[in-house]
Amino acid sequence: MCARVHVCVYVCARVCTCLHTCVYVCVHLCLSTLLVVQEALRKIITTLAMKNEEIQSFIYSLKQMLLNVEVKANSTKVQEDLEAEFQSLFSVLEELKEGMLMKIKQDRASRTYELQNQLAACTRALESSEELLETANQTLQAMDREDFPQVGACDAARQRTTHPVTFAFQVNKHIFSAAKQIKDGVTMAPAFRLSLKAKVSDNMSHLMVDFAQERQMLQALKFLPVPSAPVIDLAESLVADNCVTLVWRMPDEDSKIDHYVLEYRRTNFEGPPRLKEDQPWMVIEGIRQTEYTLTGLKFDMKYMNFRVKACNKAVAGEFSEPVTLETPAFMFRLDASTSHQNLRVDDLSVEWDAMGGKVQDIKAREKDGKGRTASPINSPARGTPSPKRMPSGRGGRDRFTAESYTVLGDTLIDGGEHYWEVRYEPDSKAFGVGVAYRSLGRFEQLGKTAASWCLHVNNWLQVSFTAKHANKVKVLDAPVPDCLGVHCDFHQGLLSFYNARTKQVLHTFKTRFTQPLLPAFTVWCGSFQVTTGLQVPSSVRCLQKRGSATSSSNTSLT
Repeated sequence: MCARVHVCVYVCARVCTCLHTCVYVCVHLCLSTLLVVQEALRKIITTLAMKNEEIQSFIYSLKQMLLNVEVKANSTKVQEDLEAEFQSLFSVLEELKEGMLMKIKQDRASRTYELQNQLAACTRALESSEELLETANQTLQAMDREDFPQVGACDAARQRTTHPVTFAFQVNKHIFSAAKQIKDGVTMAPAFRLSLKAKVSDNMSHLMVDFAQERQMLQALKFLPVPSAPVIDLAESLVADNCVTLVWRMPDEDSKIDHYVLEYRRTNFEGPPRLKEDQPWMVIEGIRQTEYTLTGLKFDMKYMNFRVKACNKAVAGEFSEPVTLETPAFMFRLDASTSHQNLRVDDLSVEWDAMGGKVQDIKAREKDGKGRTASPINSPARGTPSPKRMPSGRGGRDRFTAESYTVLGDTLIDGGEHYWEVRYEPDSKAFGVGVAYRSLGRFEQLGKTAASWCLHVNNWLQVSFTAKHANKVKVLDAPVPDCLGVHCDFHQGLLSFYNARTKQVLHTFKTRFTQPLLPAFTVWCGSFQVTTGLQVPSSVRCLQKRGSATSSSNTSLT
């Protein structure tokens, strides 16, 4: 009986164990399934959120277009412009009409004046000619009469009988005298000096018009052809040396294009440009070619959007499809929360402030209400960094202190190639630039430990230009530039310093970096300005490939 009871108990225990195992397995399967479902739901939610954002962006675009059509009255504007153009055309036609009518009136008046003058002259000549004709006829008739010349009949008869020769001579004398008078009159008569050809013609056909061709041109009036949207050629476009060369083409040949307008803006979003963007579009007008190079850019964001439109002399076409180009560059700011108290840090600028530490101590004493310096725990130097700053790689460490007048960048370098430049005040008594591990101690100076590498300029007492690492120094035989370029190739273990203007290699450390790096700077009684957002210059890459940088390295400092 007891054995049976034990068996039953054992069986029940096994059954319970199996049930427990089954329940555990079921629960585990349910949890696993739940996790899979949750992950799938998260992916669906992400996809839906992205699609919703895309749809919202498109809705915003449609609303803007509708606003342009209705509220902003773009159609009303084009109607007003059309009416203004036609009114201008009417005005031109009216002016031409008035001018041509005036030309006809002036021509008619001129011809009338000339013809009237010629008619008056001809009338006077005719009257003079008629008088001469009448005189000549009278003279001729008198010659045919016996009483010519008019003397008494008795005298004439007596002269004919007594002096026939004398009588004949007198008769001839009178005849020749009369003839001479008539001849002189004819010679001086206006009729023989007058041109019997009209000075002007009554033909007005030269003032006739035929506007058939112009009428056809007017009938062919239509809206201006709008240039097509250009197409940006991403394969030919280039991003290098903080310059962007953008190349585009027209889908159709258009000889009437006068110029192009290029717009660009910075963004941190990959993919098609968003309609709502904090950065405004920057505009470049008057581009005559189908490519343009933007120079001297600062790549302080990850991407740039571009779009282009073509313009003829009257109207601009639509923008091209916007494109997004990646603008890789090393961006960082200076970590003011861990800098030495004597350094006044403003974003990327640093200035030595001899009263910096004393001011902090005074503020600390005022805050504590005591006449002693605040303890390290209560020191304002240990305060929480500003939320506007990126978290420092030093992770809440104290400020640099003592003679370590150091400030670090706030962005870690754990791979790839990076480049930045720094311009320091030549009157600075001491200045250094390089990189350091984030474990660099608060009392440690750049170049004096194995955790930092730097170029150091000393203008105090004796001028020196040196490369420093692990408390080892190499004097550099090169002019000290006022602007230094720093190139860090993390994976290759190369840290090179350049004259930023000439790209001359000043020194190269060749080592193996075992920890992430931070840009590091030090200054005493001076100031400096850092420039970030720079790409590695092509000349620097070429020098590195040719091994020029390696040739100037000092293995004793690595």
